[in-house]
Parts: sequence; structure tokens; C-alpha cells
Amino acid sequence: MLKKGALDEFCEMLDTYGGRDKVIRTLCYTTKLACGLYQESDPDFSKRLGIFSGRMSATRATLRLLDDWPMFQQTLRYGLGHREPDKAMAVMGVLANIVDNIYYPVEKVCWLAEHRIISVKEPSKWDTASSICWVLSIFLNLLRILRNITIMEQYSKSLTKSSNDSNRDERRKLLWKQQQEMLSVVRLSLDFTQAVSTLPGGYLWGGKLSTLQIGAIGTVSSFIGLYQYFAKKNGPA
Repeated sequence: MLKKGALDEFCEMLDTYGGRDKVIRTLCYTTKLACGLYQESDPDFSKRLGIFSGRMSATRATLRLLDDWPMFQQTLRYGLGHREPDKAMAVMGVLANIVDNIYYPVEKVCWLAEHRIISVKEPSKWDTASSICWVLSIFLNLLRILRNITIMEQYSKSLTKSSNDSNRDERRKLLWKQQQEMLSVVRLSLDFTQAVSTLPGGYLWGGKLSTLQIGAIGTVSSFIGLYQYFAKKNGPA
């Protein structure tokens, strides 16, 4: 069987919703980063980059309009998190699902109001509610992953103590999972930083990040996400 080339891998990614979203997200933030870099030296070019970045962001928001149904299905499948390693992870998983199920309808109202399809009183409050849900979702998932890393580290130590040939492959897989989780911590920390910046001024660092800073944070996070996507496909079975 022929080994897949880079073009095959890339096209397979574009054939999936998640993969396509990652590419659009990367385009959004790399152009936002460039927009910030050229803000002073070439304002006209910077403006055009900003328009493109904004369109990519709007595209992602439009594509998310139907995400509430898959999210609801995922929540039903997850249930009370009985498959999680411990109760702490289960509680955080359930809370994250609740927040996400609130987030999508709120974002939908924001989208409809932005495009003047419906009229709402004080649309800025809906935007703030959307940002709060985004921040909480990332924070809960970040805590969940940190807890999972702790559990995996404890399991790794137990495997090391009973070192033998039979669990060598298991240790290798566990190490790979730990590395991926650490990357997720970095990625989610960057996303959390960006999410908080969308809050109104006065809430932590809400509204204080520049276009350049947001672009840089989003770009690094996006490239980590792309790496993890391919690593998951080509990682140990």
C-alpha cells in the first residue's frame, strides 16, 4: 500500500468539518498577525489583511450555527462521565458540556442580531455572555486535561516500577499521550488568554490585547492544533 503524501493528508483534512475549521482558523490568525505587523509600515495592506481575517472569522461563526446539535448528541453520549478515570474529571466534563450547550444558542442569537435578522435589546450583553461561556469552557477543559496529566503520570510511575518487556509498548503509548496532553495545555492556555481578551474592559485583561498580540497568540495556537491533528492520525495505534 502506497504511503500517503502531504497533499493526500491535507485534502483528507479539508474533507472533514474539524479539519477545514482548523485551516480557516489558521488563515484567520496568520493574516491578523500580519495585519498587526504592517499596521504602521503599510496601513493600506494592513487594512486588507484585517478584512480577510475578519471574513475568515465570520466564516467560522457561520459554520458553527449547526454545531449545537452535534454538541447535544455528544453531551448525551458523555452522560455523567462514567468512563472518565475519576470523579473530578467527570464533574469537569459535565460542567464543560453544560456550558457548551448554553454557548451555541447564545452565539446563534449574536449572529442573528449582528446580521439584523432579529432585534435584541442590548446586543452587547449577548456578546458578553458568549465570551463568558467561551472562557468558562476553555477553563474547564484546561483543568480537565491537567487532571488527566496527573493521573497519567501516576500510572506511568506504576508501569516504571513493574518494568518488563510486556508493558514497554504501553509505556511508549502513554508517553505519546502525555506529550499530546501537554501540547493541549499550551494550546488551551493560549486560547484562554485570547478568550479573556474578548471580555469587556475591566474584566481581567479584557480588551487590552492588540491586534498583533491576538494574531500571534491565535497563530501559535492554530499551528499547535494542526500539528495535533496530524499527530493523532499518524501516532501510535
